[in-house]
Amino acid sequence: MEPLKDIKVLAVTVYLAGPFCSMNLARMGAEVIKVEIPGKGDPVRGNGPFAGSKGTNTQRQTDDDISTRFLKRTQGVKSVTVDLKNPKGRQMFLDMAKECDVVLENLAPGSLRRIGLGYDEVSKVNPGIVYCSISGYGQTGPYKDKPAHDPQIQGMAGLMDINGEEDRPPVKVGFYIGDLVTPMFACYSILAALREKDRTGKGQYLDVSMMDTLVSMMFMENLEEAISEGIPLRTGNISRSGPTGLYETKNGDLSITVTSDDQWSRLSKALDAPELLDNPKFSDYVARTVNVEDARLEVQRLIGGYTLEDVVKRLEEFDVPCAPVRTAEQVMNDQHFWDRGSLLPMMHAATGKPVDDAVASGFPVKFSGGDLPTIEGAPTLGMHNAEIFEKLLGLNDQDIQKLQEEQVI
Repeated sequence: MEPLKDIKVLAVTVYLAGPFCSMNLARMGAEVIKVEIPGKGDPVRGNGPFAGSKGTNTQRQTDDDISTRFLKRTQGVKSVTVDLKNPKGRQMFLDMAKECDVVLENLAPGSLRRIGLGYDEVSKVNPGIVYCSISGYGQTGPYKDKPAHDPQIQGMAGLMDINGEEDRPPVKVGFYIGDLVTPMFACYSILAALREKDRTGKGQYLDVSMMDTLVSMMFMENLEEAISEGIPLRTGNISRSGPTGLYETKNGDLSITVTSDDQWSRLSKALDAPELLDNPKFSDYVARTVNVEDARLEVQRLIGGYTLEDVVKRLEEFDVPCAPVRTAEQVMNDQHFWDRGSLLPMMHAATGKPVDDAVASGFPVKFSGGDLPTIEGAPTLGMHNAEIFEKLLGLNDQDIQKLQEEQVI
């Protein structure tokens, strides 16, 4: 099944947010054409180690060697090289945009506009184009020109203020959450804009901000109430309300969720602890929130007497949401994820083979209509120049050779 088979995306994307958006569109069948700087490409291409026909090494061994980080982030995308600052290169981009449905970019705000390739210029040659810009702070507002990557966005969005222990410094999330969640909003906004285009024939411009994304998600929690009541926002591995959180057993850590009176009752039965129900401090959700420290101490006292395996078995018997806290290595080696396709071998497009022991993320949704396409791995720089320039621009080998000699591509 290829739901986006008829969609062409022209992408000027670097680092992580833009490439992850591109990769997800490619996973659903879109033809994604990544436009890169001749001789350089995406800056991530330079970050070793590198994988190729001679295995994985800290330095490049062959021309087909690709950064493992680039391999992970650019599965299924086609690479062309064009100097967009060259007038001929600029015209090539506009001519390719005429044949595409989407332009996607995540450069500094205004970068493409300043060289005549912004939404206004592209929409003149293709009024139906959906043009999506992903940036740290958005295309407007007082922060728009501030340089930023994910760690700065986590700080500016306030995410670090709510992450970590109460008596310790703020902590960033352990993966690039802004770089990875924002592209998901971009993806389904692109699909919504394409659906609108189907109805109206008109394209549009999408301004997607990493900081806006994180702030909108954070305030799905009742943070304003906690702020008003002076409740600490950084609570580490426990919930801001009720005894939901992390507990220590005799041989490992356990995460449990107890947010309702019914779950509290089931927890009491699972731990053979009627005192949890008899104590007026724990009589309902509000009482347990007010007396959260006492509730946690009681739960820890009880859970601390069990092994991880035994307490998980008891809690699951009484339908109390719980799970052991596992290491990343344990998850990586769990066959569940390989069977469901959320983890995959990391492919190299030039060799056509998986990279030894390397892991790629799969698409975490199963469609009843069929499997999503098996996509090729990440490409070498300019790997698809001949294919794309012939198909979209009608260029032959001699034309391409001349553009190379002129350093346009």
